[in-house]
Amino acid sequence: MFFGRLISGDRPGSPILAIVLIAILLGLAFAPFLFPGTRSLDTAARICIFIALAASYDLLLGYTGIVSFAHVMFFGIGAYGAALGLDGLGRGFGSIAIGAAGGAVAAAALAFVIGLFSLRVRAIFFAMITLAVASAFAVMVSQFSDITGGEDGFSFKVPRELTPAFKIADGKLFGVSLNGKLLLYYFVFTGCLVLFLALLRVVNSPFGRVLQAIRENDFRAEAIGFRVVRYRIAATCLSAVAAALAGSLFAVWLRYAGPDAVLSFEIMVDVLLMVVIGGMGTMWGAVIGATLFVIAQSYLREVMGALSDATEGAPLLPDLFNPDRWLLWLGVIFVLSVYFFPTGVVGRLRGKD
Repeated sequence: MFFGRLISGDRPGSPILAIVLIAILLGLAFAPFLFPGTRSLDTAARICIFIALAASYDLLLGYTGIVSFAHVMFFGIGAYGAALGLDGLGRGFGSIAIGAAGGAVAAAALAFVIGLFSLRVRAIFFAMITLAVASAFAVMVSQFSDITGGEDGFSFKVPRELTPAFKIADGKLFGVSLNGKLLLYYFVFTGCLVLFLALLRVVNSPFGRVLQAIRENDFRAEAIGFRVVRYRIAATCLSAVAAALAGSLFAVWLRYAGPDAVLSFEIMVDVLLMVVIGGMGTMWGAVIGATLFVIAQSYLREVMGALSDATEGAPLLPDLFNPDRWLLWLGVIFVLSVYFFPTGVVGRLRGKD
């Protein structure tokens, strides 16, 4: 069956989960028409990008058992690759392709070096090494301001076909202008969908099965003939390439690359939360986790403002729901979700808690 091949035979395993995933797919596919407006379109694009990024990190954390804090570095390398390509080679699709390919190659090379010298040590030491490398890279990006724009970053132009000034056709479709902004959204959506399906194929291949065997018991995997370090390095490189390509799409969407936007450690924490909340070791968990997290980040402040207004006059409640405390409530929500869904949302829906 074509659908089964498309998702590499990795079925959701739960009717409720299947419905939720289909709803997310349809919502993102038709987001410009279902949720008109600049902010909602930006939220949908970020969901697409962070699904791809969280899925690439799950290849490491969930399927291979590697804890890395350098993943956001690869995301940033891809973003700067696309940005420098467009800035230096002109605003063409070829510039995007060359910049993204250069960023992916650079990310793979750096991941290979890190893995080659670090994956033989114990997990906690590898995590610390990746944190040190990522921090050093962020400082280096800030220092090379002539190339990267330093702390301020830099803006660049994308192909004219991806700008609001480009008209696909006159008039509107379901109230939506048919312009380059619409094309840009579907450029990002298609790129992220291809990335996700490619990662889904990887984890459901014989290579992916070996990674899961290494995660469960690396000594046993080594004993039956698998070169554990080689597989871990390969997984690290594949994950880095996927993260870099997601970063390239993010830079094109923003038309900007800067340390705070693509290299911040906060992004690393966000991606870790997405994977844990959605469910580690399940690519579908990246879809659920990224969608919930980005929507909460985007709209929790407004929800709290409405609750504060609705409880006006009641003791303590308006203060408690003050929109300025949205980060506190975001933390509470995710602590509760981890407590009540120890195997993630996908694990709970599949009955694995």
